Amino acid sequence: MQIYNGKSVFGGIAIGKISVYQKKEQQVKRVKIDDPEQEMARYEKAKAEGIKQLQGLYDKALREVGEANAAIFEVHQMMMEDDGYNESVENIIRSQGVNAEYAVATTGDNYAQMFSAMDDDYMRERAADVRDISERLLTVLNGEETGAVDADEPKIIVAEDLAPSETVQLDKDKVLSFVTVKGSLNSHTAILARTMAIPALVNTSVSLESEMDGRLGIVDGANGTFYVDPDEATLAEMKKRQEEDLSRKQLLLTLKGKENVTLDGQKVMLYANIGNIKDLATVIQNDAGGIGLFRSEFIYLEKEDFPTEEEQFQIYRQVAQTMAGKRVIIRTLDIGADKQCDYFHMEHEENPALGCRAIRICLTRPEIFKTQLRALFRASAFGKIAIMYPMITSVQEVRKIKGIVEEVKAELTTQGVEFGNPEQGIMIETPAAAIISDDLAKEVDFFSIGTNDLSQYTMAIDRQNPQLDLFFDPHHPAVLRMISLVVENAHKAGIWAGICGELGADQSLTKEFLAMGVDELSVSPGSILPLRKIILETNVTDYKAGKEC
Repeated sequence: MQIYNGKSVFGGIAIGKISVYQKKEQQVKRVKIDDPEQEMARYEKAKAEGIKQLQGLYDKALREVGEANAAIFEVHQMMMEDDGYNESVENIIRSQGVNAEYAVATTGDNYAQMFSAMDDDYMRERAADVRDISERLLTVLNGEETGAVDADEPKIIVAEDLAPSETVQLDKDKVLSFVTVKGSLNSHTAILARTMAIPALVNTSVSLESEMDGRLGIVDGANGTFYVDPDEATLAEMKKRQEEDLSRKQLLLTLKGKENVTLDGQKVMLYANIGNIKDLATVIQNDAGGIGLFRSEFIYLEKEDFPTEEEQFQIYRQVAQTMAGKRVIIRTLDIGADKQCDYFHMEHEENPALGCRAIRICLTRPEIFKTQLRALFRASAFGKIAIMYPMITSVQEVRKIKGIVEEVKAELTTQGVEFGNPEQGIMIETPAAAIISDDLAKEVDFFSIGTNDLSQYTMAIDRQNPQLDLFFDPHHPAVLRMISLVVENAHKAGIWAGICGELGADQSLTKEFLAMGVDELSVSPGSILPLRKIILETNVTDYKAGKEC
């Protein structure tokens, strides 16, 4: 048995024969030509055909993976029509008197090297895009077919890399998974793979020898592992896990696309909690209606220095575009307490859970806050983003936030930067906020109840202390009454209220939350379908009547 490790693009288990995909090497020769005008005509004709092909790919991707993920092929069309790219090709043809193939290959290499040398991750990814369009032009110029990956039976495709155009042409019925030597988690190919729900690994240290063809392989997408010729024990374990995945998929098939509405007509929004963009695949896979909590602090926790506005913008934009018009609620950074960043240089606190954390950091260090807000507002032009502020305890805090938001909007307007009009809400996770929720509701667009902190602050019990598990009761009547009060006050003010803490996924409380009138439950992606099942089978009116008896 051979074991290779890679980076997981999409989870799941794939078991089947391996097919090694080797791209045709484009043989480009430098050929002197006598008629530059004729050569330019050849190039223009090839470019027109390339744009036509990309439109076809866009239409296919639009049907299969949605508008946000199809957009890459619009980008490729624009790149193919880019003045700088075309002027470079034309200049090489005319000034050197050479063939269009050589001009395209040279231009493609130059642009790819330029993008690869850039500091920004997003711009570095464009190197693969320019190579893709150049390869397409060369294929057309050479009179060859731009074929997809072929497989006569379902197989695990192993390749050095796969361009977005190759990925979207994969016949999902014939591809169990793909494993690539190159590629990154943020590439368009990775995003498409997640959307298409194909177990996949990138950046995998695997050999592309033809001897691997036809051998048995296993892709463990959850753990980023690729097994070749697995032993009996590994095969048995993976088959068991595959069966468990299949059971979950069958549940998805029965519940996917169904509205979250009770038997007596009460609608509920079922959203997902995520920590970073790697989680988007499971959000889509589990049919979440949106993202109810994007924990933006993980962007900070994974860095060794403050993330820049541009770095944050690229992440928020990608989430918004991938969710394709569904609501994405991004919580501003919740650093502090049990989540510490060395580069914040926070002073030691005897009780950090009650110390300088979350919104308190943002309001006392507005330069950090403004950077994040600028990124969020810019990204809101690309999807349905909502912004949520954590650890609120007073109306004054909310008004101070509003003042900073207005400053950010004014700056962006002055600079001519496009931005949207995101909803703005707050987390209710302190007893103070719950008790004055009637006043807070007049200031914001929505509430999201963070039951983890609300429980610990209400009961004065450190939820991180295992010695206190005996005393910690998240079902405590005081906690449930506070949730009910918050929902009631939200509705009186005409706004919606959801739950984004652990209690939201507690199936023993789902009917109780429905009876309270909770509008949204935001939970881990894997909890969405089980909750949907309960919602679809519940008659809230009968449940309330039963409680009164």
